[in-house]
Amino acid sequence: MRVARFRAGGSIHTGIVLGDEIAEAQGDVLAVAAAAPAVEMGPSHALDTVELLAPIERPPKFLAIGLNYADHMAESGAEVPAFPVFFNKQSTCVIGPGEAIHRPRVSDQLDYEGELGVVIARRCRHVPAARATEVIAGYTIVNDVTARDWQFKAPTWTLGKSFDTHGPTGPWIVTPEDLTDPHSLRLRTWVNDELRQDASTKQMIFDCFEQIETLSTAFTLEPGDVISTGTPAGVGVFRQPPVFLRAGDVVRVEIEGIGTLENPVVEEPADTAAI
Repeated sequence: MRVARFRAGGSIHTGIVLGDEIAEAQGDVLAVAAAAPAVEMGPSHALDTVELLAPIERPPKFLAIGLNYADHMAESGAEVPAFPVFFNKQSTCVIGPGEAIHRPRVSDQLDYEGELGVVIARRCRHVPAARATEVIAGYTIVNDVTARDWQFKAPTWTLGKSFDTHGPTGPWIVTPEDLTDPHSLRLRTWVNDELRQDASTKQMIFDCFEQIETLSTAFTLEPGDVISTGTPAGVGVFRQPPVFLRAGDVVRVEIEGIGTLENPVVEEPADTAAI
């Protein structure tokens, strides 16, 4: 089942995507996903007449893993990590499908990273990998947008990963009964019409379930937490020469079994100053 947040007629709803329509459903995204497939549906809307929103507007935690695909390791020249490399993206960076990614006024090294996202269903701790599916609400697409110059300024990556608008997610959550194996999905990223990334999630070094085990060993995972599970080769910073995003570009990430997440790039607007 595909569970989405959307705006129609000035109101925000939870909905079930059925072909080219979306039917209203009672409850938030996590509640509806938990009730799948026995969900009572209300009025329907044509999908192309509504505005899809980020499935989780403000995740309690937005966690991500770096250096998690062998081909990405090779292009970066880094050694394969013996232990997963996790970092935080601040939840204020989240935007939905179609919303604009801002090219920061303080960075000229804006990059894309198409990734599979995992959404946590319930509060949990010390989850073994073999039971990780019990705590997953569903899967979505994440673009781990990165200001590379800011990423590499500090030993930790939080600043370079967390600029406002640098966490596109969506277009919806696909529940586990409809996506039984997250480790055999084709993942592709285009910038404009140029294919930049083309890989399979089977190439992960630490799979989704292992990531949940590691994270939940250290701290409690909560409903709505999002885990972005790493990007494959093809990012702009490691192209020869490097190619970074510019205003006017459109980034499209497609994951088999989930859908497509597309966002335009614009210069950071002047009105983002809050003082």
